[in-house]
Amino acid sequence: MINICVNGKDIQAKDGMTVDGLIAHLKADVKYAAVELNLQILDRASYGSVKLKEGDKVEIILPVGGGAANALVIVESPAKAKTIEKFLGKGFMVRSSMGHVIDLPMRKMGVDIENNFQPSYVVIAKKKKLLSELKAEAKDKDTIYIATDPDREGEAIGWHLAAHLGKNKKVKRVVFHEITKKAILEAFDNPLEIDTKLVNAQQARRVIDRIVGYSLSPLLWKKLTRGLSAGRVQSIAVKLIVDREREIQAFVPQEYWEIEAELKKHKDKKSFFAQLERIDANKAEVKDKISADTILSELQGAKYKVKDVKQAEKKLNPQAPFTTSKMQQESFNKLHFRAGKTMKIAQQLYEGIDIGKEGTVGLITYMRTDSVKVAFSAIEEARFYIKDKFGAEYLPPSANEYKSKKAAQEAHEAIRPSSVAREPESIKEYLSQDQYRLYKLIWAKFVASQMKPAIMSVVSVDIEAIPSSGGVGKYLFRASGSTVVFAGFKAAYDIEEEGEDKDKKKAYLPKLDVGEALDLIKIDPTQHFTKPPPRYTDASLVKALEEDGIGRPSTYAPTIETVVARYYVRREGSALWPTELGTVVNDLLTKSFPVIIDEEFTAKMEEELDDIEEGKVEWAQALKDFYGPFSQWLSKAQVEMKEVKKDVEELDEVCEKCGRKMIVKWGRRGKFKSCSGFPECKNAKPMVTTGLKCPEPGCDGELVERRSRRGAFYGCSRFPTCRHVENKPKPTEQT
Repeated sequence: MINICVNGKDIQAKDGMTVDGLIAHLKADVKYAAVELNLQILDRASYGSVKLKEGDKVEIILPVGGGAANALVIVESPAKAKTIEKFLGKGFMVRSSMGHVIDLPMRKMGVDIENNFQPSYVVIAKKKKLLSELKAEAKDKDTIYIATDPDREGEAIGWHLAAHLGKNKKVKRVVFHEITKKAILEAFDNPLEIDTKLVNAQQARRVIDRIVGYSLSPLLWKKLTRGLSAGRVQSIAVKLIVDREREIQAFVPQEYWEIEAELKKHKDKKSFFAQLERIDANKAEVKDKISADTILSELQGAKYKVKDVKQAEKKLNPQAPFTTSKMQQESFNKLHFRAGKTMKIAQQLYEGIDIGKEGTVGLITYMRTDSVKVAFSAIEEARFYIKDKFGAEYLPPSANEYKSKKAAQEAHEAIRPSSVAREPESIKEYLSQDQYRLYKLIWAKFVASQMKPAIMSVVSVDIEAIPSSGGVGKYLFRASGSTVVFAGFKAAYDIEEEGEDKDKKKAYLPKLDVGEALDLIKIDPTQHFTKPPPRYTDASLVKALEEDGIGRPSTYAPTIETVVARYYVRREGSALWPTELGTVVNDLLTKSFPVIIDEEFTAKMEEELDDIEEGKVEWAQALKDFYGPFSQWLSKAQVEMKEVKKDVEELDEVCEKCGRKMIVKWGRRGKFKSCSGFPECKNAKPMVTTGLKCPEPGCDGELVERRSRRGAFYGCSRFPTCRHVENKPKPTEQT
């Protein structure tokens, strides 16, 4: 007998067994099977002559259930199709749908509210040719494998494709969370059926969002201008940003002072810092300069002595591997990637990168997930790696376990490397700089999650200031410091957390003894003012949406990109600011639909969708429960809308073309000046210019900021007469 490995499993075979004999031993009809022996694809004609030997590694790509491998496999993206086709070999044609092929119509609601909210699906205009090609390729295939993404959207895409392509054919659903050879082969060996509960959850979300959008948008058109739109999740995002801006504007800063002493030991050249902590046993609160000056005068000539030294060990536990939202937050904070950029790069890492001899392989698991669950095999691989790389002292006795939030889809895994063995440095040459940085972050987070806690030694020293005039015990300063006793998980993932003190000079603290006298170098009083809450960034907005239960992993990045593209929100550096348009739209919706534009209501809707996915609620019933109260709010708003007239604001400016008054109008990019004689006179211009002259010869226009889907740019105020555009205006050309 010899020992060989077949499809990742060790088995025993008869000495001298041929590949044909092995296939027969597996008792499967493998007419179209592809066989790989020691990483080399075998010619089918050689199956009967090639003999197996000790230690051979055989991969046999078997069609599901022994059925015909004359199959069409449909995935969502071309990159994924290329990677998967390499693993499956001959007999499998892999094609991509490029996302949704069938959807609700663009020009109408497409939902029959009176008939149990039945959606009217149509083929997306741009996908008609693609669907025809898929139909032609499916025509002579025995089996169709739906291999779309393992989430609600992917299930719905597959459901639509199966309905259009699967007549009189076997349709199988294959689900995998990483694009590696082992995962792909296991998925095709264990096919599933389309999960109608997932499909219904997606349909319910789509229908609700369509009803909300088609109901709210006319309100905006009536009050402002046509072309504006509103959405369930994006409106909450805008509301959060508008509410935060109002908090900031209403904030009244309060003055306070900090008093810091720079001290050192006798005969020690290196100093350390201590903060005034207490005055007369009360917390030090120095509210103005007069109080600070009084304290400084009392401390003139004071002596400093160590009153107490406390030392304790602090344990820092590793965190769970990434969920989508945590990856987006940490990627923003550590790598300065926006949420959309993070997801784009993660998609590339998931779908496959050519890494040399190993070929194209998916480097991470599926990147849209709210679960922290990890496959047992991945945990075992990580534990083996940790013991080998860092030593047994870094490995906990048993695997670390993490608990997902209540609504997490436990069928998914956390985001992790598909193999810990692919160290970031070992594949760096095959990755772009951004791909490498994000992969390293994901890889290190996962490895650290299976390591022991870090142990820190934390020292706190109370220092008494004894004024020359007496008053012993009145002023107490405190210095603190920490040192690493045992690195634990930080040996793999030692990235400073947001808010950590990065001033290494002030982190120094020498060994001090109770009663020890200290030398004062200087006392430094500094004035401060309390700060308003910070404006949202991509990271903090994602965190807020997640904490409020708004949206799901697949919605965070597109939601942010949508509100920016619609100019409801603008970016300045890393901060998200509401535009005037976004503020007006938010106020209109909040007034007319206070419940819809409410975090608690929207979070409850997400829970309903989860219940549909779990089979606890019928999707049509959930829609009825939603539409009942919604229709009442809608009727009330429609009555109010009949009384609404667009505000007309006249300007002290006349139209240079016809002499009539200029007025303020709203457009999809905010306010602009328009001739009151429209449509007879179509003169229009921006409200505010940059004050910079258009550089085109003979043009008397000025540069104004404009926006497109690609972001901000600067164009001439005389557009379309002058079509000058540039990315950054030159400040030297002022008018």
